[in-house]
Amino acid sequence: MSANPSRGFSLSQKTQLDSEAAAYNLIKISREISEKLFHYSFRLARNRRKKGRPGKVTCIDKANVLSSMFYFRSIFDEVKTRYPDILSDYCYVDAAALSLIRCPWNFDVCPTENQFGDILSDEASALMGGMGMAPSGEIGDNNAVFQPCHGSAPDIAGTGRANPTGMILSGAMMLDYLGDKFQCPQAEKAGDIINQAVRNAYSAGSLLPFELGGSSGCMEIIKAIDSELEKLFN
Repeated sequence: MSANPSRGFSLSQKTQLDSEAAAYNLIKISREISEKLFHYSFRLARNRRKKGRPGKVTCIDKANVLSSMFYFRSIFDEVKTRYPDILSDYCYVDAAALSLIRCPWNFDVCPTENQFGDILSDEASALMGGMGMAPSGEIGDNNAVFQPCHGSAPDIAGTGRANPTGMILSGAMMLDYLGDKFQCPQAEKAGDIINQAVRNAYSAGSLLPFELGGSSGCMEIIKAIDSELEKLFN
């Protein structure tokens, strides 16, 4: 999970401009956005723990090198005191990249800066089978957008080879978000059922999408997941 705490292209007080000799991209970490990110992370971890997930928050930063990241971690330390029931720890971003490969089960909710999150989220997607398998959500103060991590893939349009799994799991994320936002347990339950149906469909061993070297196309995957949904709803 990453946030963009007013990060982007800006000028320093000395007005350092890009030139043929050097280019500058400066990072700005704001207290307001960081606090929102951390509070959301701890609430999410609490909800995940209720569903049998680890419910741990790991702040991923580079506080040993960057002053902006030291500030980021100091805000995390302040916020975590409000959630004494939630386990929390830290991890430098380079160590996190290594640990995601070696022991991804050690992570649950991972608030981080936008650029770090952009890189680590692609790595995490690869661990679950690639972009076709990965859902995502962009959640703001009042609204949210949910979509798979992959793009439109015009090179396979009309071939039936697209993997719908990321889109289906994004729908489950949306239901979980709506259930929490509007205190609707039925929506959260529906999201859980969709997640379980996807797990059941793949655990049967007959599905393998094209991008993973198989021959399971869009309709075959949809039908397999739909079949599992019918079993779970009945």
